[in-house]
Amino acid sequence: MRTTARLLTGTALAATTLGVSLVTSTAAFAGDRGELDLYPSTSAPGATVTVNTTACGKGGHGKGDASSLGAGDFHLRPGDYKDIVVGQFRVPENTRAGNFSIFVRCENGREARGELTVEHHREQQQPSGHVRTGVGGSVGPDTTQIAAGAVILAAAAVGGTWLLRRRASGAQGS
Repeated sequence: MRTTARLLTGTALAATTLGVSLVTSTAAFAGDRGELDLYPSTSAPGATVTVNTTACGKGGHGKGDASSLGAGDFHLRPGDYKDIVVGQFRVPENTRAGNFSIFVRCENGREARGELTVEHHREQQQPSGHVRTGVGGSVGPDTTQIAAGAVILAAAAVGGTWLLRRRASGAQGS
């Protein structure tokens, strides 16, 4: 009975592992099916976006279209890695926040599409006020807490001295 259970468990784990490896290996070649990678995929107005794809093939060329956000056309040329073409465009300063489709048409007739998110970076506000972390910091001194701490330290010193003297006097009397 135990042997059968172990055999079935081992078979189920092997089948699951094989299924997961097939799914991940298929996803690794998604760029061959017209995927366009954008770096960074979330940008701000004025940023330069790098585009790459494997859709154009080894040594291929392509023409990109970023007119959905007002950047116009850009060219893709063979990159440093095998079968990848690369191009760049700049996000116009007046681009509104949102998602924009970017397209590429390769010389070999294949097309690729990607999505760019444009976000406006708000001006960062400087923090204000006191930081209460419990470890000191920018909060002004609290005289009540300082007095309580001093009393506790004094009591500990007096108690420690008393214990040491008591032990010392007890050791001499033996």
